[in-house]
Amino acid sequence: MYEIVKKDILAVLSELAGILKSKEEIDAMRIKQLSNHVIHNASIFQDEDSVSIAILIYSLSKIIERKQENLNYRQILDMINSCISYLQSNQDDSFRKSIKNIFNFVRTVDKKLKLYIHEVINQAQVKKGCKLCEHGISVARAAEVLGISQWELMNYLGQTTFIDKISEPFNVSYRLKIARGLFL
Repeated sequence: MYEIVKKDILAVLSELAGILKSKEEIDAMRIKQLSNHVIHNASIFQDEDSVSIAILIYSLSKIIERKQENLNYRQILDMINSCISYLQSNQDDSFRKSIKNIFNFVRTVDKKLKLYIHEVINQAQVKKGCKLCEHGISVARAAEVLGISQWELMNYLGQTTFIDKISEPFNVSYRLKIARGLFL
């Protein structure tokens, strides 16, 4: 794992731990913002650790948003603290196993939650794929990094308006001039 990515993941997990300790009404929104921060690293380094952290954090925000009273904050906090300690002691494999354990814990939080947690995680992957594309990563690479199909990602991208936010498109004659300039 890149050292800069490790430092950023440590900072994000520490901030997540602080949010979970405070247990406030705006937790879900603050946690979503953390997820967007991590996806920026994932777009730069295209590493699976940042992506899995972003998806996990986004999934936690959705669960907190929907079923806050059924979530055992203390247990999740303990798991996150173990992830932090594994990263600090350079035990990357143990860190990844711990992240998988948190995913498994989230899936089993509640029988009602269990029905839609898979969908929440899938939606999180697709949304984070869209964020990767916004950062200039191709659809194929974003889908590969996230472990989803290109069709799922393209379906979601087709429903968004982020492409409309791109600056003024160049006219055809200007693009042709640039292309001809490449061959001179």
